[in-house]
Amino acid sequence: MEILVEYAILVGVQEQNAEHFEYEMEELKNLAEAIEVNVVGQVTQNLERRNPTHYVGKGKIMEVKQLYEELDANLVIFNDELSPSQIRNLEQELEVKVIDRTMLILDIFARRARTHEARMQVELAQLQYTLPRLVGLRASLSRQGGGTGGGLQNKGAGETKLELDRRKIEDQIAKLRKDLEQVRDRRDTQRKQRKKSGIPVVSIVGYTNAGKSTLMNGLLRKIDEESAKQVYEENMLFATLDTSVRHLKFADNKEFLLTDTVGFVSKLPHHLVKAFRSTLEEARGADLLLHVVDVSNPEYRYMMEVTNDTLHDVGVENIKTVNVYNKSDLAGVPYPRKMDESIWISAKEAAGLDELVDLIKKRIFEQYITCKLLIPFDRGDVVSYLNNKANVKKTEYEEDGTMMTVEMDGSERIKFEEFIISH
Repeated sequence: MEILVEYAILVGVQEQNAEHFEYEMEELKNLAEAIEVNVVGQVTQNLERRNPTHYVGKGKIMEVKQLYEELDANLVIFNDELSPSQIRNLEQELEVKVIDRTMLILDIFARRARTHEARMQVELAQLQYTLPRLVGLRASLSRQGGGTGGGLQNKGAGETKLELDRRKIEDQIAKLRKDLEQVRDRRDTQRKQRKKSGIPVVSIVGYTNAGKSTLMNGLLRKIDEESAKQVYEENMLFATLDTSVRHLKFADNKEFLLTDTVGFVSKLPHHLVKAFRSTLEEARGADLLLHVVDVSNPEYRYMMEVTNDTLHDVGVENIKTVNVYNKSDLAGVPYPRKMDESIWISAKEAAGLDELVDLIKKRIFEQYITCKLLIPFDRGDVVSYLNNKANVKKTEYEEDGTMMTVEMDGSERIKFEEFIISH
């Protein structure tokens, strides 16, 4: 089978006050290249606001048409989500395949989804995007109608097919919603159990390709080489769509859970954010967020803004956050260094990870206290529990029991109140 190579023209409208327009167009190109589309040209237009019927002005449509004919392109990609009527009008005028930024991102997500849950989430978002746009397909459907008796009959055949498609899609959306609801309940239960266990949760968040998986793997190697199963990492957009949770234990018995989340991108489709809600909500139950930032990108502040806004949309707020400025080696800034709630590192070189681990410990174990306990000899169960679960700094054997100096979670204190002699 011959594989169709796609050559695309990018089209964007710079509205007033759009200060990140150039970066968005650059990102659109990267998104297209992420699914092997060759970008051969670009057309932009400054408008007060996008044209409601054709996205760009009439004159620009002719310019786009000339350009793709000249460059032998077979695809036009628009930088914003297009309405059903805009897609229909543009396909009629341009006589070429038209897609928008949302379709592009959905396509990348569909290709990257590895687990059953991620695949369901992407499919749900795709169907919700397609449903209102089925009307746009009416023209091509009615062409397949065939038969005699002129346009009416053709139109009828197309419409019947349209109704069928719509019903099928609505049924599938309902089914996926139900299945995802079950997954969400399961996740909720797991989160509640984690909360109950009292083990702190640290969540890694950030823009796509900021180095979240590389950081996660670096921390796994640093803290718990033995039991640390590495997570998938690759230098591409949206390499990770599935949340990984790893249980890490320090040498002093302190432990925490480390989770990562899907990366963000500007103009992340609304349906996609909603579909991935349960995955993104992993960050909601966190005790600490590590916001990973590619500091070598000139637009990194904007990327931070997009990440914060998206987190806010799914209700992740008021959680202690450490800004991890990654790729400092490429940015030419001094690293590793720490300043308040920020740290500059290079996850690839593993430079700054020790400092980051110290920062994590400080933030999530600040409720730890050091106590002196005198445990009677007949309570060996308490001694062995503390040896396994707490950081025992000193053990001495006295006449009336075992004297232990122990660092432990403040919430555990109540259990051992009767043995504590000083803290």
